[in-house]
Amino acid sequence: MWATAGGIIREEGFFKLWCGMTPAIYRHMVYSGVRIVTFEFLRDSVMSKDPDGSFPIWKSAMSGVIAGALAQLLANPADLVKVHIQMEGKRRLMGEPPRVFGTWHAFTEIVKKGGVRGLWKGSVPNVQRAALVNLGDLTTYDTAKRFILTHTNLPDTYVTHTLSSGCAGLVAATMGTPADVIKTRIMNQPTDAKGNGLLYKGSIDCLMKTVKNEGMFALYKGFFPVWIRMAPWSLTFWLSFEKIRSTLVASGF
Repeated sequence: MWATAGGIIREEGFFKLWCGMTPAIYRHMVYSGVRIVTFEFLRDSVMSKDPDGSFPIWKSAMSGVIAGALAQLLANPADLVKVHIQMEGKRRLMGEPPRVFGTWHAFTEIVKKGGVRGLWKGSVPNVQRAALVNLGDLTTYDTAKRFILTHTNLPDTYVTHTLSSGCAGLVAATMGTPADVIKTRIMNQPTDAKGNGLLYKGSIDCLMKTVKNEGMFALYKGFFPVWIRMAPWSLTFWLSFEKIRSTLVASGF
């Protein structure tokens, strides 16, 4: 990871570490909003809590999976644009001509080559990854927070939120890294004129080929950078989200 970061800074410049930030923000405007609202709706209105006020972990897990899958399905176009932009540095270093020059150009090029359907290229592994990540993030945060509040004397403050988000970030990274590897390989593979992948037929095919050619641990390539990305992200999101709810005099998550 450090060698990759150093290479990007040395060959492309320090601020290239933030390449793709614009479509990433667009993605999270959709993704984060939908996943949180959907999870709370399922938890409070559809799945419903038990008579004693508890929310069984299996219901929490189902809510997390559904919320993550739906959010990523809607946000997939922005995620695809982000991946295309982030790969431009590697293409230039390999002497290949650039494919895109910005967020809007990447968006129009994807539509031009694959139609509107092309914006959902790689959506299956992307949705699978999001379902696993949110199973880890939303479910773990919700469960850990309830456990801390009911089994300790800690109040519903930033200390509880920090401990819960730390658990959520670790579990989310552990569950999401294999799907992240598959998603990235599928979304970045070359395609034919019809938008079909030339290397992998789908997520299962990519999974089988990766394990067969590189071994099981290849699915956890990049776990450390994924974790150190998810850990501060989870901490920042949950602390900010809980503080905003408190400021608006809304109940805690």
